[in-house]
Amino acid sequence: MGARRRRTGHDWKLLTESCTALLERLPELVDEHMRQLAEHSSVYGEFLPYDQQWREAEEAMRIGIQTISAPRDSPRRDLEYAEEAGRRRAQQGLPLELLVHAYRAAGYLVWDALMEEGAAAGREPERLVVLMRSATMVWSAVDAQASVATEAYRATEMELRRRTDERLQALLDALLEGQEAPGLAARAAAGLDLPERGPYAVVVLRSERRESYRRPVEGDGFRFIWRMRADCEVGVVALADGQGLDGVARALDGRCSGPGGISPVVAGLAELGRARRLAELALRTCPPDATAVVRLDQRMPTALVVSQPELAGRLVSDVFGSLLELEPADRAVLLETLDAWLACEGSAGRAAGRLYCHRNTVFNRLRRLEQLTSRSLARPRDLIEMTLALDAYRLS
Repeated sequence: MGARRRRTGHDWKLLTESCTALLERLPELVDEHMRQLAEHSSVYGEFLPYDQQWREAEEAMRIGIQTISAPRDSPRRDLEYAEEAGRRRAQQGLPLELLVHAYRAAGYLVWDALMEEGAAAGREPERLVVLMRSATMVWSAVDAQASVATEAYRATEMELRRRTDERLQALLDALLEGQEAPGLAARAAAGLDLPERGPYAVVVLRSERRESYRRPVEGDGFRFIWRMRADCEVGVVALADGQGLDGVARALDGRCSGPGGISPVVAGLAELGRARRLAELALRTCPPDATAVVRLDQRMPTALVVSQPELAGRLVSDVFGSLLELEPADRAVLLETLDAWLACEGSAGRAAGRLYCHRNTVFNRLRRLEQLTSRSLARPRDLIEMTLALDAYRLS
């Protein structure tokens, strides 16, 4: 910020006289300053009325001129004003480069005017010498003013951005919670730069697996907006026209370790609360050791099971009652065989390859399972019951 240079009493007297003369010309200097700013950029006039700009410029230049001739240890009113100006301009939205340009332009204007005063005083050539010796001090003051204004501008800009982000996050959270308020979806759409109506989906990821993966933000026609919660991570997905959930799953593949759930497509921001609940339901169909991000529309039977925990428990007890009385290792072998056989679409040969055993072993285990459950895998209703019971058992 630059301390004022040490000067003699005589130097200070001549500099004070020059600054006093300059203050008498201040209105014409402000007029010239305003003209130069308007020539440099029309943006200045778009942010403030001319009269207000003029008054603020007049005060800034007056304080700046008074600072040049002020005693060395006097308070830096110019820096206090620069800090206030930086905050104001950030709040008004004036680009930072135009704020800095205004300070530089005012500095040049005041310095040229000081030189004119010195040259006009031909009978006192030493005044011009004093002014030249003060050049470093003058430009150090201008630099300090511009620097302080810039720092205040950036700090205010960051604070405004933080507040804006907090407001937008609050709007998004309200939508995800399913709150209904007049204009809520419209305000969120405007703040997030998203269409109020249009295809959306919601992704919910289990929280403990989120740390080491970088979430997609944009790609393949999608835009993702992520929100961290205590026990999960929620992503709102804006789908492009014609894009479906297959594309969402591909975008997440390799970018999320899972487990996670993807909701069905909903028609607008106002339906995000329902989409979140359905995505959470899809996540609940994933067993604890799962790593996949699954779609609810591909897990509907399992979703029905987990959405009714009391009935799911009764289903397990009714279907697997005798099976549950076996030794844990024996029970695990039979259930693993059923799971592999279902995953292989009823092929004993493929299931045997997956289980590293003979296909006859698979047949023997399945027959034993049928005996213990009093159900037949050849009967569709029995097969449905055993399949749902297996899902309920794994997810309990």
